Amino acid sequence: MTDPHGATPPPVTTDDSLGSIVGRLTADVSTLVRQEIALARAEVTQDVKHASKGAGMFAGAGVAGHFVLMFLSIAAWWGLGYLIGNAWSAVVVAVAWAIVALVLYTVGKKQLAAADGIPQTAETVSKIPNALKGHQETS
Repeated sequence: MTDPHGATPPPVTTDDSLGSIVGRLTADVSTLVRQEIALARAEVTQDVKHASKGAGMFAGAGVAGHFVLMFLSIAAWWGLGYLIGNAWSAVVVAVAWAIVALVLYTVGKKQLAAADGIPQTAETVSKIPNALKGHQETS
């Protein structure tokens, strides 16, 4: 039986040489690898499109959140201005934001100090040259 599209390779016979069989096998594996790469590329492209749209939405939300905080700060400034005057209320709002910035900076600095980097990857990558030379490390 043959494929109507003519894609079925001729069957292997006892007259075929080993080189011919290996050649067909290599071509089939090569085709399979190309198809898998094309599939992976299509899937990654789709994921990147979704991720980039999501990142754009997060950026927009960040800008909108910034404006919310700015207008709430102005409202607090004006609201406090009725009680203690506009100049002092501006100082109070600025000090409140300075405290928020200081807390965020301190927490961020602690988080960065806790990051280890990529120690396992660095260790295994350092072993590659020895592995290529045929040396085996014992751990």
